[in-house]
Parts: sequence; structure tokens; C-alpha cells
Amino acid sequence: MSLVKKFATVGGATLGSRIFGFVRESLMAAALGTGPMADAFNAAFRFPNTFRRLFAEGAFNSAFVPLFAREIEQQGMDGARRFSEEVFGVLFTVLMVLTIAMELSMPFLVRTVVAPGFLSDPLKFENTVSLATIMFPYLACMSLASMMGGMLNSLHRYFAAAIAPVFLNIILIAVLAYAWYRGMDAVTVGHALAWGVMASGFVQLAIVWIAVRNAGIKIGFRRPRFTANVRRLLVLALPAAITGGITQINLLINTNIASGKEGAVSSLVYADRIYQLPLGVVGIAVATVLLPELARALRGGHRQEADNLQNRSVEFTLFLTLPAAAALLVMSEPIVRLVFERGRFTPESTMIVSHILGIYGLGLPAFVLIKAFIPGFFAREDTRTPMIFAGISVVANVTLALTLFPRLGGAGIAIAEIVAGWVNAVLLFGTLVWRGHWGRDIPLLTRIPRLVLAAAVMAAAIYFAIDWLTYPLSGEAPLSVRAGTLAALIAAAMVVYFGIAFASGGANLGMVRRNLKRKAAKPAPEAGANE
Repeated sequence: MSLVKKFATVGGATLGSRIFGFVRESLMAAALGTGPMADAFNAAFRFPNTFRRLFAEGAFNSAFVPLFAREIEQQGMDGARRFSEEVFGVLFTVLMVLTIAMELSMPFLVRTVVAPGFLSDPLKFENTVSLATIMFPYLACMSLASMMGGMLNSLHRYFAAAIAPVFLNIILIAVLAYAWYRGMDAVTVGHALAWGVMASGFVQLAIVWIAVRNAGIKIGFRRPRFTANVRRLLVLALPAAITGGITQINLLINTNIASGKEGAVSSLVYADRIYQLPLGVVGIAVATVLLPELARALRGGHRQEADNLQNRSVEFTLFLTLPAAAALLVMSEPIVRLVFERGRFTPESTMIVSHILGIYGLGLPAFVLIKAFIPGFFAREDTRTPMIFAGISVVANVTLALTLFPRLGGAGIAIAEIVAGWVNAVLLFGTLVWRGHWGRDIPLLTRIPRLVLAAAVMAAAIYFAIDWLTYPLSGEAPLSVRAGTLAALIAAAMVVYFGIAFASGGANLGMVRRNLKRKAAKPAPEAGANE
């Protein structure tokens, strides 16, 4: 399967998940708005979700995958199965102990870590504790699912792990539809959603477990032992977990800060949901596929193939991300109005969330590039350097968030996040170049300015079009009119961007197809690396 097809497989499944996520958030916004129960649910869900990201996107998509792939290559499938059983035994035990400890200390954690600002509202605080207690077992399920997803990715079976998250959104949509049908109040809806989150964890775990068995690997439970393989994994996993979950660490810190202002937590979450669509579809797809491919090329001594994989991945991500970033910057308000503005989500909520979303647009290229740069370190089993840079970005985020939040509210936190993201991206790229781990690629360097130009022209066109289409995009227009107008505007913007990108030489379909079509088992031709 070609690299572009692998991107498409993961990206398509992620896109499906994000679309269902939009539906979920739209229904949730109508049911909860940006009120106290919305803040309580979002803060409670972010807590286990942060740990999920630390284990999933950090440890097991970064440390486990290269080691599992190495076991396959050196010891065959039997060795890989033995290694996975060793890891499973330790991971399962740790997760059980962690879950019990967190459940027992949840009031303390919410009071000190998650949302100290909620203490001024006893009911909101109590609801947050209750919801977090219900949802925290979701972490254990998703961490085990992430390990199995890493196994599937190493075996070039990307679909099951990518499609599993869709079921979180399907289950929560079903819960919200039932709540609407029964006319439930906000508190009841929040608790029903929490039980839905926990149930979705078991469903997702079952999906990837079945997929692993179908791939020919049956994992049995072994008594937890810190074997040499497990110790090596832990050495790599701790910094990788911090690095891979840095965005979630920042979000948890920012949730803590934002809890001091009514509605700020929910506003940030709603904006993040829209912003996660391009980030998830492009960034996660590239990171998921690039790491095992890059690790394989480096182990085989195919340095030029590795350079080409990195350059073509960056080219691909920027080609799709720059127009998305420009669109979020200039058309955030009509997007938020269409997706969320109904029920308890008021026009005032739309203005606040759209402002935050526009700021996020400026940081989108940075966060996507981070996902393309980090595999260059992890594939070389260097998890320490990205961890250090992640720590620097956390310091930058916290400093700016504490400084800006009192004056700018949620927008100040959004600014802090994007600045931290760009700091991280620049440090990662600069280090790859300095170490000689990033091959010189003239086509990439010449295409980036042209893609930026195409995105800038597209943004200007959208800006003037929105001014002309004031009524069809306003809250006064019927939903069908708003949806149709926005869809037509997006289609026109795509024509402008892609037209300029291809006309200026910023993109070329033949070039993309040639450079991305690489079989996993074959090294790239040396002469064509920079075509």
C-alpha cells in the first residue's frame, strides 16, 4: 500500500470520527450550552482524556511501535506476541492500580488539579467529581486499546484502530438523542453522557482486540514482570508519553486556569472540537503512518528514503493544513454559528467561541508539523529530546496563560497554546536540521512559500465574500440557507486555493503521487529522492 493510501485510510477514518464529533458537540451545545453543567462535563472528561493521550499518542504510538516492529523483524511473530504479552501484563496491572487510586482521590484531584475554580460553586464542583469518577475507567480501556492499535499499525493494519474512536461519538449521539426525546434536564444529561463515555471505552477495546486476533496474534495474560524488553519500553515510554501528550497536558493546565471564569472551559472545548478536525484528519494520519515507515527505513539503512518520507510528509501536511488554518482565521464565526448556535448556545456564546477558534487557526500548522517532526526522533529511539522541548513549551504556555487570562479570558489561553505550539515546532525542526537528520530538499523549500501565498489569497477572498454574504450567514437566516451558503463558500475557497497552488507550482499531483507511492518493503530510489 502506498504512503498516500495509508494516510487516506487513517485520515478517512479519523474524518468520519470528527464528523460524528461535530454532530455530538452540536447536540451537546444545544443541551448544555456554555453553562455550569457543560463546564462540569467538559472539565471531568478532559481529566481521563489527558491520561489517555499520554498513554495512547505518547507511550504506545511512539515507544511501543518501534520496539514491536523490531521484535517482528528479529524474532518473528512469536517473539512479537511474547513481547506484547509481557507489556500487556505490566500495563494492565498499572492501569488497575492507577484507576483505583484516582477513583478514591477524585474529590481532591478536582479540587487541586482539574478545576479549583469550581469550588466557589458547590453544585458544579460536586457534579464534576461525580462525572469524573464515572468516566475515569475509560482511561484503562483506551490505554489497552492504544497498545493493540500500535500492534495493528506495525502490521500495516490501520483501519480498525482508526475507526474505533467513531463509536465514542455514535454512543454519545445516541445518549443525547434519547435525552432530547425524554426531555431530560442538564444534570441528568451530563450523567448520562458520562456513562456513555465509559461504555464507549469497552466497545473500542473490543474492536481492536478482535482486529488483533484476526491479524493472527492472540494475547494471553502474563504475570507482570519487568523483563529487559519491558524495561526498555519504560525508558522510552515515559518521555514519549509526556511528549505525545503535551497538547493534552497544556489543555489540562489551561482547564485549571479557565475554571476561574464562568463558561470559559466550555468555550475552549467547543472551539477545540472544530479545530481538531483538520488537526486530526491530517496530523494524526501522518504521525500514525510515518512512525513505523520511518523506523523501518532507518533500520534498513535507507537514509535517503527516510529523508524523502519526512519531506513528503511535511509537504503533504502543509498542502492540506495551510488552507484550513486560513479558513479558521477568517470564517470562524459562520462556522461556529452553523455548528453550535441553537438551544442554550446563544449568539453571545458564538462570538466568544469564534474568537477563540480564529486564534487556534494561527496555531494549526505548528501542531500538525509537530506530529510530522516527532517521528524523526522516535524512529531513532530518541524520546528524551522531544520531551525537553515539550517541557519548554509547557512553561511558555503556563506563563502566557496566567498572564493573559485575567485580561483576555479564553482568548488569552488560546494565544498561549498557539505560541507554545510554535515554540515546540521550531525547536524540533531546528534540532533535526542541526543533527543532520533532515535531508536538504529544494522542492519542499520552494513549494512552501507558494502554498502560503495561495492560502493568503484564499483568506482574502473569503473575507470579502463573508462581508457580501452577511444575511445568508447570519443567525436570522434559515438553517438550510446558512448551511448551503457556507458549503458554497468553502467550495469556492477550495477552487481558489487549489487553483493558485497548482498554477504557481506549489503543488503538483504527478509529483505528489510519485513521491508518496512507496512500498513499505522497498527503499526509495536514491536518484529520485528530491524530485
